[in-house]
Amino acid sequence: MSEETPSQWPTDGFQAVFWATKRALAEAADVSYRRHGVRDGQQFLLMALWEEDGLAPGELARRLGLATPTVTRAAIRMEAAGLVTREPDLHDRRLVRIHLTERGRTLRTILDAEMRALSDRALAGLGDAQRRQLLEALTQIRANLSS
Repeated sequence: MSEETPSQWPTDGFQAVFWATKRALAEAADVSYRRHGVRDGQQFLLMALWEEDGLAPGELARRLGLATPTVTRAAIRMEAAGLVTREPDLHDRRLVRIHLTERGRTLRTILDAEMRALSDRALAGLGDAQRRQLLEALTQIRANLSS
């Protein structure tokens, strides 16, 4: 394996630094959320359900930009953790609706605080203008890759 540093890699190290940052954020998020029985990524499903409880997996997938099977697998794990229930739709028995449990509802304040603390930790040392620039740059990168 080469002794190159990320700054010597193609694209001036962008992909290496971005990957390492994404990984560090995922690891820190996992530690923050797991102590509340939530796996990293599940907080976004919970957020969508806090906005509108009783969504079908396909509806959740569309709102979050995920594949329906990904949401279905997450919902199964979340049900096992006592965060949600999966129940047949009252009008269309082919559909399943995902509903928050009392535990899932009560985590809102806790996870909101965890998310704020994690963002503050990740963005420490950046001023308001730098934070705005970072969000704009990440939004542009996402748009570039989505087209």
